[in-house]
Amino acid sequence: MTKSKLALVGLIPGIFALDWISKRWIERHVSFWDTHAVIPGLLSIVHAQNRGAAFSILADAPDVVRGVVLIGLSGVVTLVVAWMFRGALVKPETHSAAGRLALALVLGGALGNLYDRILRGSVTDFVLFYWRDWQFPAFNVADSAISVGAVLLLIDLWRQKETA
Repeated sequence: MTKSKLALVGLIPGIFALDWISKRWIERHVSFWDTHAVIPGLLSIVHAQNRGAAFSILADAPDVVRGVVLIGLSGVVTLVVAWMFRGALVKPETHSAAGRLALALVLGGALGNLYDRILRGSVTDFVLFYWRDWQFPAFNVADSAISVGAVLLLIDLWRQKETA
């Protein structure tokens, strides 16, 4: 396996570990909804438990529905991304370097959140961006990796379309 492939494969457990460590640290050291300003007026560290999906979708659904939908859907999506990532490693010419990086980021983040959903029933979020009365929903390392990976995938697809 080449060094670049090894680095991409290693990125997945690296993201998972960073996500796991950061969530556990927040759970031990920050009280629920306690706020610690990092950049006053823009960025704070909080401790939120999200039982739902992105933006707390399904947070109030019955446990069985939430578990089946969120864990089932997350599991299927994670398997699809893992399959795509494996294909990109086996046939690197099918994806650009940015596309392979994007898949690794999404996979590492998806595994981090799926782990928490299965074992804990919720995901710990702790990064909060805000400006005056507006605030973005709190998120975590896994969410960040998924978001950056998704944006990279979109840019990669757009660039491929432009060159085709």
